[in-house]
Amino acid sequence: MQLIRINHAGAPRWGRLEEGTVHLLSGTLRGGGLSDSEDTVPFDPAVLLPPAEPSKIVCVGRNYADHIREMGHAGPGGSGLPAEPGIFLKGPNALAEPGGAVEYPEWTENFHFEGELALVIGQRAKNLKANEALGAVLGYTCALDLTARDRQKEDLQWFRAKSADRFCPLGPWLETQLDPTDLHIQTRINGEVRQDGRTSHMIFDPVQVLVYVSRYVTLEPGDIVLTGTPEGVGPLRRGDTVEVEVEGIGVLTTPIV
Repeated sequence: MQLIRINHAGAPRWGRLEEGTVHLLSGTLRGGGLSDSEDTVPFDPAVLLPPAEPSKIVCVGRNYADHIREMGHAGPGGSGLPAEPGIFLKGPNALAEPGGAVEYPEWTENFHFEGELALVIGQRAKNLKANEALGAVLGYTCALDLTARDRQKEDLQWFRAKSADRFCPLGPWLETQLDPTDLHIQTRINGEVRQDGRTSHMIFDPVQVLVYVSRYVTLEPGDIVLTGTPEGVGPLRRGDTVEVEVEGIGVLTTPIV
């Protein structure tokens, strides 16, 4: 099932997308959950919103071995894989809608793309066990972790490098019935493939990530967990169009202006 979030009559609404029709839902993830309604609207020309309502965006860094090597973080002989997930946060301010343009920041000269699989949480989750971790996920979607790479290297924390406004485009919708363990993930810049990997190549799979994160932080309905990026990251230019495609979900498109 595809869950979609749109702007309807000037307000955000969730809905189920079925054969070109959006069956609107009542409620919010953070306000007690979603329920059916009688209202429907056509998908075209619906205005898409990010399919999440996060209090926080939890991100895993360096979760693909080839990406670790390309960033120069591997130890002697190519070793140096992390013993546990490396976690950082983006704020809700970083969310950007699918198809929405992102301005190239004037305060960086090395603006990078990182395509990722995102998990959106559907229920409060603390101290998850492995056999219940995916049950806490409402659905899966595409994410673009935008990064000011020069500022990331300079700063004590990655706040401005990772969590500036609109540094986390998300969408286009949630796919609720999906096995996240071995999905093709691809990032294209102006149609050229730049990242091409599989989620099975993660060092820590989605179950391990959720168990780890929920040990320290209570995940709330609507929160987002980004699972890391494959190798192939690189700089963007003004005028570029980024496409992140995850098998079984769809394509997230972000123009850089």
